[in-house]
Amino acid sequence: MQTFTITSINNRLKTALQEKIDQKTKPLGALGMLEDIALQIGQIQSTLSPEINSPSIVVFAGDHGIAKKGEVNPFPQEVTAQMVLNFANKGAAINVMCKTNDLDLYVVDAGVNHNFSSNDVIINAKIALGTQNYEEQAAMTNEQCTQAINKGADIIKGIHAKGCNTVGFGEMGIGNTSSAALLMSSFLDIPIEECVGAGTGLNTDGVNKKAAILSAVIKKHQVASPMEVLRTFGGFEIAMMCGAMLQAAELKMVVLIDGFIVTSALLVAKEIDENVLDYCVFAHTSGEQGHQKILSHLKVKPILNMGLRLGEGTGVALSFPILKSAVNFLNEMASFSEANVTNN
Repeated sequence: MQTFTITSINNRLKTALQEKIDQKTKPLGALGMLEDIALQIGQIQSTLSPEINSPSIVVFAGDHGIAKKGEVNPFPQEVTAQMVLNFANKGAAINVMCKTNDLDLYVVDAGVNHNFSSNDVIINAKIALGTQNYEEQAAMTNEQCTQAINKGADIIKGIHAKGCNTVGFGEMGIGNTSSAALLMSSFLDIPIEECVGAGTGLNTDGVNKKAAILSAVIKKHQVASPMEVLRTFGGFEIAMMCGAMLQAAELKMVVLIDGFIVTSALLVAKEIDENVLDYCVFAHTSGEQGHQKILSHLKVKPILNMGLRLGEGTGVALSFPILKSAVNFLNEMASFSEANVTNN
């Protein structure tokens, strides 16, 4: 696996940035979370006048071996490929949200159980036709896991080279809330029952069955290191997002984190290099109980809480206008001295 060098964000500018924020024509702290976001982005970019350039969302898609049985997912595995084609044909929610907010969208085949046509607008980074079933064996080999992380990093390098300095992540993969729950349980040492949710729409009995199946999976595999946990329980799309996040942080990009599955990938990235968190802005709290608990564990405050549980990066797209507003007020709002407004 390639190594990543992620430096902490620039605290030397923190005082100057806070002074600039406080001198805007408003009471101290009156813009609430917008001020926190502006401060963070200024520190990430090491400037008092940050910019958002060519903002993009990358949706990574992959299939999971366990989903073939249909025991933990109400929708069949074929839906992953069908939705990826929907993304390519601009018919999904994420397409609408990206168009609305002028965001570039990239769709990546990380390991879907389908061979797409070369005519489809999809980045081909396929590792295999889905992972193995972790009820029986590790989801990935060491080589596949490493390959996925490296490919995620390479995709970000390419997007960054086009001028993008702000990137968000989304995902698609039937069964991937199960992987996210397993990763969460492993890294946070929380019982799997407290990590499992409805996913794409399981009822109470379905959630209980899912928890029982995943509990048996946890007991079957005795893994400890972050990479072993990832290759055993993860998906190709999750591993690829992990590499993408680490690379984006190394390139000092603003990293927008979506829902449960994306945040589970961040848990892996954090284990590899904790500095990645400095670059992350959390878009929303999803309807999955596991996501809310991870955010609480990380002690972070998401921008939105709208009961979303769609995935695809929709939370990132919806939060983007707030991100843009934070940068714009810092750059364009008058200070007390500029506006000749008394400040005492």
